[in-house]
Amino acid sequence: MRAAVLGANDGIVSTASLIVGVAAAESSRSAILLTGIAGLVAGAMSMAAGEYVSVSTQSDTENADRARETRELEEEPESERRELAAIYRTRGLDPALALQVADQLMAHDALGAHMRDELGIHDATVARPVQAAFASAGSFAAGAILPVLMALVFTGTRLVEAVTIASLILLVVLGAIGARAGGANMVRGAVRVAFWGALAMGATALIGKLAGTQL
Repeated sequence: MRAAVLGANDGIVSTASLIVGVAAAESSRSAILLTGIAGLVAGAMSMAAGEYVSVSTQSDTENADRARETRELEEEPESERRELAAIYRTRGLDPALALQVADQLMAHDALGAHMRDELGIHDATVARPVQAAFASAGSFAAGAILPVLMALVFTGTRLVEAVTIASLILLVVLGAIGARAGGANMVRGAVRVAFWGALAMGATALIGKLAGTQL
């Protein structure tokens, strides 16, 4: 939930800022719309590529850890047994019970027990690069589509106002949702996201206005 909200926030802020900046330079409607669409596509692809590379690296690390643990379990099973028992002792079990738990878990799934309790790698959190890439691209595009739709409906100064107001409203909503999902204060989260979104749009609008005057 939080990752999806953050991706949508990025899509809104990035694309809205581009559109507002180009519109402030008094560009044509076709140029503004093209900028918005290009920002949506480029941003979504960038998010997908970045997430894929990042999660692929994590996946490579997990696979290397899995191979190492498999080899160690084959070559040094007793050492791995004591290592697992030591982990349980640090969590509060007495030595005898820790060894008993280690024996039972290793009898059931030795590799899974070591991956989970020694390395912190769970089946539910295992790296999935393709899934992460599509999720990032989709959430970014979902946020970016709002400013693009505004560019289709409004023109001139009304476009800047519409994109800014609609984007800020949605940022407030998403900021509150993201804060709620993370257990944080919803008002603080909403205000923080809206502030930085407004700052980004204001900065690009100023640059667009100055560039439009000079060019």
